Amino acid sequence: MERDIMQQLVEWKDSKDRKPLLITGVRQCGKTYVMKDFGKQYFEDVAYFYFEGNKGLASVFEYDFDIDRILDELGNVIRGKEIIPGKTLVIFDEIQACAKAITSLKYFCENKRELHVICAGSLLGVAVKRDGVSFPVGKVDRLQMYPMSFSEFLRADGGRSVYEAVAKMEPMRELPELYKTPLEKALKYYYIVGGMPEVVKKWIDTHNFEKVEKLQDNILLDYSSDFSKHAPRTDVPKLGWIWDSIPKQLAKDNNKFVFSHVKEGKRSAELEDALEWLVDAGLVHRLELVSRPELPLSFCADATFFKVYLSDVGLLRRKSGVSYKTILEDTEQYTGFKGAFTENYVLTELIVQGRHPYFWRSGNTAELDFLLEDEDRIIPIEAKAEIRTRAKSYSIYCSKYKPKLGFKFSMKNVGDHIVGETVTYSVPLYLIWKLKQYLD
Repeated sequence: MERDIMQQLVEWKDSKDRKPLLITGVRQCGKTYVMKDFGKQYFEDVAYFYFEGNKGLASVFEYDFDIDRILDELGNVIRGKEIIPGKTLVIFDEIQACAKAITSLKYFCENKRELHVICAGSLLGVAVKRDGVSFPVGKVDRLQMYPMSFSEFLRADGGRSVYEAVAKMEPMRELPELYKTPLEKALKYYYIVGGMPEVVKKWIDTHNFEKVEKLQDNILLDYSSDFSKHAPRTDVPKLGWIWDSIPKQLAKDNNKFVFSHVKEGKRSAELEDALEWLVDAGLVHRLELVSRPELPLSFCADATFFKVYLSDVGLLRRKSGVSYKTILEDTEQYTGFKGAFTENYVLTELIVQGRHPYFWRSGNTAELDFLLEDEDRIIPIEAKAEIRTRAKSYSIYCSKYKPKLGFKFSMKNVGDHIVGETVTYSVPLYLIWKLKQYLD
Protein backbone atom coordinates (compact mmCIF):
# COMPACT_ATOMS: atom_id res chain seq x y z
CA MET A 1 0.00 0.00 0.00
CA GLU A 2 1.40 3.34 -1.07
CA ARG A 3 2.20 5.80 1.71
CA ASP A 4 2.72 9.52 1.11
CA ILE A 5 5.67 9.60 3.51
CA MET A 6 7.73 7.64 0.97
CA GLN A 7 8.38 10.82 -1.05
CA GLN A 8 9.76 12.50 2.06
CA LEU A 9 12.06 9.53 2.64
CA VAL A 10 13.42 9.82 -0.90
CA GLU A 11 14.06 13.53 -0.37
CA TRP A 12 15.89 12.70 2.87
CA LYS A 13 17.99 10.06 1.09
CA ASP A 14 19.13 12.54 -1.56
CA SER A 15 19.72 15.49 0.78
CA LYS A 16 23.31 16.75 1.10
CA ASP A 17 22.61 17.85 4.69
CA ARG A 18 21.14 14.49 5.68
CA LYS A 19 21.31 13.41 9.33
CA PRO A 20 20.10 10.15 10.87
CA LEU A 21 16.33 10.10 10.44
CA LEU A 22 13.95 9.40 13.30
CA ILE A 23 10.36 8.42 12.46
CA THR A 24 7.89 8.62 15.31
CA GLY A 25 4.24 7.67 15.39
CA VAL A 26 1.60 5.64 17.16
CA ARG A 27 2.15 1.89 17.34
CA GLN A 28 1.04 -0.10 14.27
CA CYS A 29 0.72 2.89 11.93
CA GLY A 30 3.09 1.30 9.41
CA LYS A 31 6.55 2.59 10.33
CA THR A 32 8.35 -0.76 10.03
CA TYR A 33 6.75 -1.64 6.71
CA VAL A 34 7.58 1.76 5.19
CA MET A 35 11.22 1.66 6.32
CA LYS A 36 11.74 -1.84 4.92
CA ASP A 37 9.94 -1.03 1.68
CA PHE A 38 12.01 2.14 1.31
CA GLY A 39 15.19 0.11 1.76
CA LYS A 40 14.06 -2.52 -0.71
CA GLN A 41 13.25 0.07 -3.39
CA TYR A 42 16.20 2.44 -3.04
CA PHE A 43 19.18 0.52 -1.57
CA GLU A 44 21.27 -2.49 -2.51
CA ASP A 45 21.15 -3.81 1.06
CA VAL A 46 19.09 -3.33 4.23
CA ALA A 47 20.50 -3.94 7.73
CA TYR A 48 17.48 -4.23 10.04
CA PHE A 49 17.83 -4.22 13.85
CA TYR A 50 14.92 -4.54 16.29
CA PHE A 51 15.66 -3.36 19.84
CA GLU A 52 12.63 -4.27 21.93
CA GLY A 53 13.52 -7.24 24.15
CA ASN A 54 16.93 -7.69 22.47
CA LYS A 55 19.60 -7.35 25.17
CA GLY A 56 22.35 -8.67 22.92
CA LEU A 57 21.74 -5.92 20.39
CA ALA A 58 21.55 -3.28 23.12
CA SER A 59 24.91 -4.42 24.52
CA VAL A 60 26.65 -3.25 21.33
CA PHE A 61 25.97 0.33 22.43
CA GLU A 62 27.01 -0.11 26.07
CA TYR A 63 30.81 0.06 25.74
CA ASP A 64 31.39 3.36 23.92
CA PHE A 65 30.19 5.41 20.96
CA ASP A 66 32.94 4.47 18.52
CA ILE A 67 30.83 4.26 15.35
CA ASP A 68 33.32 2.08 13.44
CA ARG A 69 33.28 -0.48 16.26
CA ILE A 70 29.49 -0.36 16.51
CA LEU A 71 29.09 -0.89 12.75
CA ASP A 72 31.61 -3.72 12.77
CA GLU A 73 29.72 -5.55 15.52
CA LEU A 74 26.30 -4.85 14.01
CA GLY A 75 27.41 -5.96 10.57
CA ASN A 76 30.03 -8.68 10.88
CA VAL A 77 29.02 -10.14 14.24
CA ILE A 78 25.24 -9.79 14.51
CA ARG A 79 24.10 -10.13 10.91
CA GLY A 80 27.21 -11.63 9.32
CA LYS A 81 27.43 -9.07 6.52
CA GLU A 82 29.35 -5.83 6.23
CA ILE A 83 27.51 -2.51 6.40
CA ILE A 84 28.65 -0.32 3.50
CA PRO A 85 27.89 3.43 3.47
CA GLY A 86 26.08 4.48 0.30
CA LYS A 87 24.83 0.95 -0.35
CA THR A 88 23.33 -0.20 2.97
CA LEU A 89 20.33 1.30 4.70
CA VAL A 90 20.64 0.79 8.47
CA ILE A 91 17.28 0.51 10.26
CA PHE A 92 16.97 0.77 14.03
CA ASP A 93 13.40 -0.24 14.93
CA GLU A 94 11.75 0.48 18.31
CA ILE A 95 14.88 2.43 19.22
CA GLN A 96 13.23 3.80 22.37
CA ALA A 97 13.98 0.41 23.99
CA CYS A 98 17.73 1.26 23.99
CA ALA A 99 18.60 4.67 25.45
CA LYS A 100 22.24 4.49 24.37
CA ALA A 101 21.27 3.68 20.77
CA ILE A 102 19.31 6.94 20.77
CA THR A 103 22.34 8.81 22.12
CA SER A 104 24.57 7.16 19.49
CA LEU A 105 22.70 8.97 16.72
CA LYS A 106 24.71 12.09 17.64
CA TYR A 107 27.90 10.24 16.75
CA PHE A 108 26.45 8.73 13.58
CA CYS A 109 25.64 12.30 12.55
CA GLU A 110 29.07 13.69 13.41
CA ASN A 111 31.31 10.81 12.32
CA LYS A 112 29.47 8.76 9.67
CA ARG A 113 27.21 11.21 7.80
CA GLU A 114 27.65 9.23 4.54
CA LEU A 115 25.78 6.27 6.06
CA HIS A 116 22.00 6.23 5.73
CA VAL A 117 20.54 5.54 9.20
CA ILE A 118 16.80 5.50 9.76
CA CYS A 119 15.10 4.81 13.09
CA ALA A 120 11.57 4.33 14.38
CA GLY A 121 10.11 4.69 17.84
CA SER A 122 6.48 4.23 18.80
CA LEU A 123 6.79 5.38 22.40
CA LEU A 124 9.85 7.57 22.06
CA GLY A 125 8.28 10.62 23.70
CA VAL A 126 7.22 8.45 26.61
CA ALA A 127 10.68 6.86 26.93
CA VAL A 128 12.56 10.17 26.81
CA LYS A 129 10.46 11.59 29.67
CA ARG A 130 10.40 8.37 31.68
CA ASP A 131 14.05 7.32 31.39
CA GLY A 132 15.77 10.69 31.05
CA VAL A 133 17.30 9.68 27.72
CA SER A 134 20.08 11.93 26.41
CA PHE A 135 18.36 12.94 23.19
CA PRO A 136 20.64 14.10 20.33
CA VAL A 137 19.09 17.52 19.84
CA GLY A 138 20.01 19.02 16.46
CA LYS A 139 21.70 15.80 15.32
CA VAL A 140 18.71 14.01 13.79
CA ASP A 141 16.10 14.70 11.14
CA ARG A 142 12.52 14.04 12.25
CA LEU A 143 9.40 12.74 10.54
CA GLN A 144 6.06 12.08 12.19
CA MET A 145 3.96 9.23 10.79
CA TYR A 146 0.23 8.70 11.25
CA PRO A 147 -2.37 6.09 10.33
CA MET A 148 -3.34 6.08 6.66
CA SER A 149 -5.19 9.18 5.50
CA PHE A 150 -8.38 8.99 3.47
CA SER A 151 -6.54 9.57 0.18
CA GLU A 152 -4.08 6.76 0.99
CA PHE A 153 -7.01 4.49 1.85
CA LEU A 154 -8.81 5.46 -1.38
CA ARG A 155 -5.81 4.55 -3.54
CA ALA A 156 -5.24 1.30 -1.69
CA ASP A 157 -8.87 0.21 -2.02
CA GLY A 158 -9.10 0.39 -5.81
CA GLY A 159 -9.78 4.12 -6.12
CA ARG A 160 -6.51 5.22 -7.72
CA SER A 161 -8.13 6.21 -11.04
CA VAL A 162 -10.73 8.35 -9.22
CA TYR A 163 -8.02 9.90 -7.05
CA GLU A 164 -5.79 10.77 -10.01
CA ALA A 165 -8.68 12.23 -12.02
CA VAL A 166 -9.90 14.40 -9.15
CA ALA A 167 -6.35 15.48 -8.24
CA LYS A 168 -5.97 17.01 -11.74
CA MET A 169 -9.29 18.88 -11.66
CA GLU A 170 -9.52 22.61 -11.18
CA PRO A 171 -10.20 23.12 -7.45
CA MET A 172 -13.50 24.96 -7.98
CA ARG A 173 -14.97 22.54 -10.51
CA GLU A 174 -18.12 20.91 -9.18
CA LEU A 175 -17.63 17.15 -8.99
CA PRO A 176 -19.76 15.18 -11.46
CA GLU A 177 -21.63 12.11 -10.22
CA LEU A 178 -19.01 9.92 -11.91
CA TYR A 179 -16.59 10.83 -9.10
CA LYS A 180 -18.91 11.98 -6.34
CA THR A 181 -20.65 8.61 -5.82
CA PRO A 182 -17.50 6.44 -5.43
CA LEU A 183 -15.88 9.04 -3.18
CA GLU A 184 -18.89 9.16 -0.87
CA LYS A 185 -18.92 5.36 -0.71
CA ALA A 186 -15.17 5.20 -0.02
CA LEU A 187 -15.52 7.76 2.79
CA LYS A 188 -18.12 5.60 4.53
CA TYR A 189 -15.79 2.62 4.26
CA TYR A 190 -12.96 4.73 5.68
CA TYR A 191 -15.14 5.78 8.61
CA ILE A 192 -15.66 2.08 9.35
CA VAL A 193 -12.16 0.75 8.65
CA GLY A 194 -9.98 3.71 9.57
CA GLY A 195 -6.33 4.01 8.65
CA MET A 196 -4.43 1.37 10.64
CA PRO A 197 -2.51 -0.40 7.83
CA GLU A 198 -3.13 -3.96 9.07
CA VAL A 199 -6.85 -3.26 9.25
CA VAL A 200 -6.87 -1.61 5.81
CA LYS A 201 -5.03 -4.61 4.35
CA LYS A 202 -7.59 -6.98 5.87
CA TRP A 203 -10.38 -4.87 4.36
CA ILE A 204 -8.76 -4.87 0.91
CA ASP A 205 -8.20 -8.64 1.03
CA THR A 206 -11.64 -9.63 2.34
CA HIS A 207 -14.10 -6.68 2.32
CA ASN A 208 -15.47 -8.38 5.42
CA PHE A 209 -16.58 -6.02 8.19
CA GLU A 210 -16.51 -8.67 10.93
CA LYS A 211 -12.86 -9.51 10.20
CA VAL A 212 -12.01 -5.82 10.18
CA GLU A 213 -13.63 -5.33 13.57
CA LYS A 214 -11.84 -8.33 15.05
CA LEU A 215 -8.51 -6.76 14.08
CA GLN A 216 -9.58 -3.39 15.47
CA ASP A 217 -10.47 -5.07 18.77
CA ASN A 218 -7.01 -6.66 18.87
CA ILE A 219 -5.31 -3.30 18.29
CA LEU A 220 -7.36 -1.66 21.03
CA LEU A 221 -6.39 -4.50 23.38
CA ASP A 222 -2.73 -4.10 22.40
CA TYR A 223 -2.88 -0.40 23.22
CA SER A 224 -4.38 -1.17 26.63
CA SER A 225 -1.59 -3.70 27.20
CA ASP A 226 0.96 -0.98 26.42
CA PHE A 227 -0.35 0.97 29.40
CA SER A 228 0.79 -1.70 31.84
CA LYS A 229 4.05 -2.42 29.97
CA HIS A 230 5.34 1.10 29.42
CA ALA A 231 3.55 3.53 31.75
CA PRO A 232 4.33 4.18 35.43
CA ARG A 233 2.45 1.67 37.55
CA THR A 234 0.50 4.37 39.38
CA ASP A 235 -0.75 5.78 36.04
CA VAL A 236 -2.02 2.52 34.54
CA PRO A 237 -5.59 2.71 35.94
CA LYS A 238 -5.77 6.43 35.11
CA LEU A 239 -4.81 5.75 31.50
CA GLY A 240 -7.61 3.22 31.23
CA TRP A 241 -10.15 5.65 32.68
CA ILE A 242 -9.15 8.44 30.29
CA TRP A 243 -8.94 6.09 27.29
CA ASP A 244 -12.47 4.86 27.95
CA SER A 245 -13.77 8.35 28.67
CA ILE A 246 -12.79 9.98 25.36
CA PRO A 247 -15.65 8.67 23.16
CA LYS A 248 -18.18 9.52 25.89
CA GLN A 249 -16.89 13.07 26.24
CA LEU A 250 -16.91 13.57 22.47
CA ALA A 251 -20.56 12.53 22.36
CA LYS A 252 -21.62 15.44 24.60
CA ASP A 253 -22.92 18.69 23.11
CA ASN A 254 -20.11 20.59 24.75
CA ASN A 255 -17.31 18.16 24.02
CA LYS A 256 -14.66 20.00 25.99
CA PHE A 257 -12.57 17.42 27.85
CA VAL A 258 -13.44 17.55 31.56
CA PHE A 259 -11.21 15.65 33.99
CA SER A 260 -13.96 15.33 36.58
CA HIS A 261 -16.00 13.34 34.04
CA VAL A 262 -13.23 10.74 33.70
CA LYS A 263 -13.72 9.27 37.13
CA GLU A 264 -15.90 10.50 39.96
CA GLY A 265 -13.86 12.24 42.61
CA LYS A 266 -10.76 12.63 40.43
CA ARG A 267 -9.29 16.05 39.70
CA SER A 268 -7.18 17.34 36.84
CA ALA A 269 -4.00 17.39 38.94
CA GLU A 270 -4.31 13.63 39.44
CA LEU A 271 -4.97 12.83 35.75
CA GLU A 272 -2.96 15.33 33.71
CA ASP A 273 0.20 13.20 33.53
CA ALA A 274 -1.79 10.20 32.31
CA LEU A 275 -3.40 12.24 29.54
CA GLU A 276 0.01 13.59 28.53
CA TRP A 277 1.26 9.99 28.30
CA LEU A 278 -1.49 9.22 25.75
CA VAL A 279 -0.56 12.33 23.77
CA ASP A 280 3.16 11.41 23.82
CA ALA A 281 2.29 7.88 22.69
CA GLY A 282 0.41 9.34 19.70
CA LEU A 283 -2.85 7.68 20.70
CA VAL A 284 -4.78 10.93 21.09
CA HIS A 285 -4.71 14.50 19.80
CA ARG A 286 -5.48 17.59 21.86
CA LEU A 287 -7.32 20.50 20.24
CA GLU A 288 -6.80 23.67 22.28
CA LEU A 289 -9.02 26.72 22.60
CA VAL A 290 -8.19 30.11 21.11
CA SER A 291 -10.46 32.95 22.23
CA ARG A 292 -8.49 35.77 20.64
CA PRO A 293 -7.28 34.72 17.16
CA GLU A 294 -3.94 36.42 16.58
CA LEU A 295 -0.69 35.23 15.01
CA PRO A 296 0.88 33.00 16.09
CA LEU A 297 -2.09 30.98 17.25
CA SER A 298 0.09 28.87 19.55
CA PHE A 299 0.72 31.98 21.71
CA CYS A 300 -3.03 32.56 22.07
CA ALA A 301 -3.98 28.97 22.90
CA ASP A 302 -5.44 28.05 26.28
CA ALA A 303 -3.73 24.80 27.30
CA THR A 304 -6.26 24.28 30.11
CA PHE A 305 -9.29 24.27 27.78
CA PHE A 306 -9.22 21.58 25.12
CA LYS A 307 -10.93 18.68 23.38
CA VAL A 308 -9.42 15.20 23.00
CA TYR A 309 -9.74 13.06 19.89
CA LEU A 310 -8.44 9.63 18.89
CA SER A 311 -5.67 9.26 16.30
CA ASP A 312 -7.77 6.97 14.09
CA VAL A 313 -11.46 7.25 13.19
CA GLY A 314 -11.87 3.51 12.64
CA LEU A 315 -10.69 2.79 16.18
CA LEU A 316 -12.89 5.60 17.51
CA ARG A 317 -15.93 4.06 15.79
CA ARG A 318 -15.15 0.61 17.15
CA LYS A 319 -14.33 1.83 20.65
CA SER A 320 -17.56 3.85 20.69
CA GLY A 321 -19.59 0.76 19.80
CA VAL A 322 -20.99 2.29 16.60
CA SER A 323 -22.01 -0.53 14.24
CA TYR A 324 -20.71 -0.51 10.69
CA LYS A 325 -24.36 -0.81 9.63
CA THR A 326 -25.07 2.52 11.33
CA ILE A 327 -22.43 4.17 9.12
CA LEU A 328 -23.54 2.43 5.93
CA GLU A 329 -27.25 3.08 6.42
CA ASP A 330 -26.80 6.55 7.91
CA THR A 331 -29.14 5.67 10.78
CA GLU A 332 -31.21 8.61 12.02
CA GLN A 333 -30.49 7.93 15.72
CA TYR A 334 -26.78 8.37 14.99
CA THR A 335 -27.12 12.14 14.46
CA GLY A 336 -25.80 13.21 17.88
CA PHE A 337 -22.39 11.52 17.79
CA LYS A 338 -22.00 12.01 14.05
CA GLY A 339 -20.89 15.62 14.42
CA ALA A 340 -18.08 14.81 16.86
CA PHE A 341 -17.05 11.83 14.73
CA THR A 342 -16.80 14.11 11.69
CA GLU A 343 -14.70 16.59 13.68
CA ASN A 344 -12.33 13.75 14.63
CA TYR A 345 -12.00 12.79 10.95
CA VAL A 346 -11.32 16.39 9.86
CA LEU A 347 -8.73 16.85 12.60
CA THR A 348 -6.78 13.73 11.59
CA GLU A 349 -6.91 14.77 7.92
CA LEU A 350 -5.45 18.17 8.82
CA ILE A 351 -2.79 16.74 11.12
CA VAL A 352 -1.54 14.24 8.54
CA GLN A 353 -0.91 17.23 6.26
CA GLY A 354 1.30 18.77 8.92
CA ARG A 355 -1.34 21.30 9.99
CA HIS A 356 -2.11 21.59 13.70
CA PRO A 357 -5.35 23.53 14.25
CA TYR A 358 -7.12 25.05 17.23
CA PHE A 359 -10.78 25.83 17.89
CA TRP A 360 -12.45 29.15 18.70
CA ARG A 361 -15.12 29.93 21.23
CA SER A 362 -16.75 33.22 22.17
CA GLY A 363 -18.26 32.80 25.63
CA ASN A 364 -21.36 30.65 25.36
CA THR A 365 -22.60 32.26 22.14
CA ALA A 366 -20.47 30.72 19.39
CA GLU A 367 -17.95 27.96 18.73
CA LEU A 368 -15.99 27.41 15.54
CA ASP A 369 -14.69 23.89 14.88
CA PHE A 370 -11.19 24.77 13.66
CA LEU A 371 -8.78 27.66 13.21
CA LEU A 372 -5.82 27.05 10.93
CA GLU A 373 -2.67 29.11 10.60
CA ASP A 374 -1.44 29.42 7.00
CA GLU A 375 1.61 31.66 6.64
CA ASP A 376 0.25 35.15 7.46
CA ARG A 377 -3.43 34.10 7.50
CA ILE A 378 -5.81 32.63 10.06
CA ILE A 379 -8.31 30.39 8.29
CA PRO A 380 -11.69 29.58 9.90
CA ILE A 381 -13.10 26.11 9.20
CA GLU A 382 -16.54 24.72 9.94
CA ALA A 383 -17.09 20.94 9.73
CA LYS A 384 -20.53 19.49 9.03
CA ALA A 385 -21.47 15.82 8.75
CA GLU A 386 -24.26 16.38 6.20
CA ILE A 387 -25.06 18.49 3.13
CA ARG A 388 -26.58 21.34 5.13
CA THR A 389 -23.84 23.87 5.85
CA ARG A 390 -25.62 26.69 7.62
CA ALA A 391 -23.34 27.63 10.50
CA LYS A 392 -24.19 30.47 12.87
CA SER A 393 -20.83 30.35 14.68
CA TYR A 394 -18.92 30.56 11.40
CA SER A 395 -20.92 33.65 10.42
CA ILE A 396 -20.29 35.26 13.82
CA TYR A 397 -16.55 34.64 13.53
CA CYS A 398 -16.41 36.04 9.98
CA SER A 399 -18.43 39.10 10.97
CA LYS A 400 -16.18 39.80 13.96
CA TYR A 401 -12.72 39.14 12.48
CA LYS A 402 -13.34 39.55 8.71
CA PRO A 403 -10.95 36.87 7.38
CA LYS A 404 -10.46 36.95 3.62
CA LEU A 405 -10.79 33.17 3.26
CA GLY A 406 -12.63 30.37 5.05
CA PHE A 407 -13.85 26.80 4.53
CA LYS A 408 -16.91 24.69 5.16
CA PHE A 409 -16.20 20.97 5.03
CA SER A 410 -19.34 18.89 4.55
CA MET A 411 -21.00 16.44 2.15
CA LYS A 412 -21.98 19.35 -0.08
CA ASN A 413 -20.35 19.55 -3.51
CA VAL A 414 -17.55 21.97 -4.37
CA GLY A 415 -18.57 25.62 -4.51
CA ASP A 416 -17.94 29.07 -3.09
CA HIS A 417 -19.95 31.94 -1.64
CA ILE A 418 -19.48 35.09 0.42
CA VAL A 419 -20.08 35.22 4.17
CA GLY A 420 -19.80 38.87 5.18
CA GLU A 421 -16.45 39.82 3.66
CA THR A 422 -15.12 36.24 3.65
CA VAL A 423 -14.79 34.15 0.51
CA THR A 424 -15.92 30.74 1.73
CA TYR A 425 -15.09 27.53 -0.10
CA SER A 426 -17.41 24.57 0.24
CA VAL A 427 -15.21 21.46 0.14
CA PRO A 428 -16.54 17.89 0.45
CA LEU A 429 -15.17 15.93 3.39
CA TYR A 430 -13.64 13.45 0.94
CA LEU A 431 -11.53 16.22 -0.68
CA ILE A 432 -9.77 17.64 2.39
CA TRP A 433 -6.56 16.13 0.99
CA LYS A 434 -6.73 18.86 -1.71
CA LEU A 435 -6.64 21.64 0.91
CA LYS A 436 -3.28 23.00 -0.26
CA GLN A 437 -4.72 23.60 -3.73
CA TYR A 438 -7.50 25.71 -2.25
CA LEU A 439 -5.12 27.64 -0.01
CA ASP A 440 -2.81 28.32 -2.95
